[in-house]
This record gives sequence, C-alpha cells and structure tokens, in this order.
Amino acid sequence: MSEHRNADKRKNEEFAASKEAALEAYDKLQEARLHFQQAAQAAGMDLKGEAIEQIHKGRDKVDELGAEASAFVRDKPLATLGIAFLVGYVLAQVTSRR
Repeated sequence: MSEHRNADKRKNEEFAASKEAALEAYDKLQEARLHFQQAAQAAGMDLKGEAIEQIHKGRDKVDELGAEASAFVRDKPLATLGIAFLVGYVLAQVTSRR
C-alpha cells in the first residue's frame, strides 16, 4: 500500500511541476507578446513619421515645380501658347482615333 501512496505522491509532484512549467511558459509567452506589440507600435510610428516626411518633401517639390512653371509662363508667353496648342492637338488626335 505504501508503494501505491508513493506512486500517487510522485504523480502529484510531477503534475504540480508540469503545471508550474506550463504557467511559467504562459507568462513568458505573454511577456513576448507584449514586447512584440510594443515593437510593432514603435515601427508603425517610425513608418508614419517617415511617410509624413516624404509627403512634406513631395509637397515642397510640387510647390517648386509650380513656381518654375509660373515663371516660365510669365517669361515666355508665346512659347507657352505654342506648347499648349501642341499638347491639345496631340490629345485631340489620340482621342479621336478609336
């Protein structure tokens, strides 16, 4: 009968040890999830900041090109009319041919 008690005691100890190991693994998994979540949020913030910076650079470039186009129109009005006529003619030819 004492062998039976010893076997039950070992099983209970093994079960308790397994339960403790599973709880530790779960805690580590939760901690890793939190770290990954924080890393993903930080990466998202980095990407967001970079995207905003690129948008500002693009807007500055568009403003610069607009200023150059305005200066060209102001400095060379006849060339501007010629270019506009040529572009209109080409578009009319392309769209009228089906």
